[in-house]
Amino acid sequence: MRISVPELALWMKDPTRQVQFRYFDAFDGFQAGAAPFLKVAKTVDGRLWFALEQSGVQVVDPQHLDENPIPPPVAVLSLVADHRTYPLTPESRLPARTRDIEIDYTAYSFIVPEKMRFRYRLKGVDASWQEVENRRQAYFSNLTPGQYHFEVLASNNDGVWNETGAFLDFSVAPAYYQTIWFRLSCAAGFLAFLWGLYQFRLRQVTARVRQRLEGRFEERERIARELHDTLLQSFQGVLLRFQSVSNIFHAFPEEAKKRLDGAIEQGAQAIAEGRDAVQGLRSSITETNSLATSLSTLGEELADNQTNQNSPAVDVRVEGTPRNLHPILRDDIYRIAGEALRNAFQHAQASRIEVDIRYGTERFRIRIRDDGKGIESQTVTDKGRPGHWGLRGMHERAKLVGGNLEVWSKPDSGTEIELTIPASTAYEKSATQRSLSEKSHEDR
Repeated sequence: MRISVPELALWMKDPTRQVQFRYFDAFDGFQAGAAPFLKVAKTVDGRLWFALEQSGVQVVDPQHLDENPIPPPVAVLSLVADHRTYPLTPESRLPARTRDIEIDYTAYSFIVPEKMRFRYRLKGVDASWQEVENRRQAYFSNLTPGQYHFEVLASNNDGVWNETGAFLDFSVAPAYYQTIWFRLSCAAGFLAFLWGLYQFRLRQVTARVRQRLEGRFEERERIARELHDTLLQSFQGVLLRFQSVSNIFHAFPEEAKKRLDGAIEQGAQAIAEGRDAVQGLRSSITETNSLATSLSTLGEELADNQTNQNSPAVDVRVEGTPRNLHPILRDDIYRIAGEALRNAFQHAQASRIEVDIRYGTERFRIRIRDDGKGIESQTVTDKGRPGHWGLRGMHERAKLVGGNLEVWSKPDSGTEIELTIPASTAYEKSATQRSLSEKSHEDR
């Protein structure tokens, strides 16, 4: 029986019919490149004959087509990671930092194995099945640490799929920096660093506040010493004089008047000492960074407050290039020099006072000399007498600033007071010097 093309078209247009077809290729014995067909005929025994243009005739017997209904068994053959083969265990474990993974698999069939098809997926990596035709290897790279489940399915030459397939469970171990403990340790270390930085800053601020409070406390002690040595002692003496005047006022009026005049003079002196003390509290070098200017101004103020006409002349001289003193030490140096000037004005009865300021490369030095009546040797040795705290306070303040205070004096030979401080302590560092110092400290 022969079927013409129009008849075949009419037969295919019938909606009640379903067209089933089977594809034949070279694996089924069909000659590659044999199409197109010249004619197609069906014999009485049901066989289909295809007349080819160049290579003769092809025959197909639809009644005796061999079909393979058995799905092929699937197996995973090997696991290779970074060119190293690992044994297939129920849960293969790969080392940390594994990069390239290859999984070999196959399906067993002796009927046209070239027409088998495969699909696979790696749960957690592949969102859907990967169709790979008849390729028998799966490749993965740069997998993150964790558990993985690999599945592979296969179909035979007639498209019958083994839906069970085969699977492989394996895991990739994390490197030390990929573990949860390492991450928690890093987080804890970072928090500890922040806490340490906070504590370091807190200690810095606390030290500054403590330093300021200690400075104020020391200043209060100095004020207390000065008030005790000036106002309180002077007014106590005035009260005793008034008491003695009251006791002899009726019996010895002339002597009482003489003592009263002395009490008035002593009261005036107490007022002058009080004014000098207040002046010492209000004066500050912070008004200017120039120590020489501040001491010259203080000398002029002390000279203006002298009641007698023979006030000493103050000569302030500077050696070397003036440099900014450290802010913490600047006022203390000024207080020591100011105390020396006030002592020279009040007690030395000097005609000339010299102030030498030297900005040396190794040390800072300030020297105050006068040509007055001098100080007793015992007072110099004892660094002040009990009840007179000026010289002792100068020594205490010099020790606080890390300096050395020397006093030379003899009766009727004047007094010389010298304060020296190392340059690294006395001078304020510039930004460049601070950075170099910090770098040198880090190198060490």
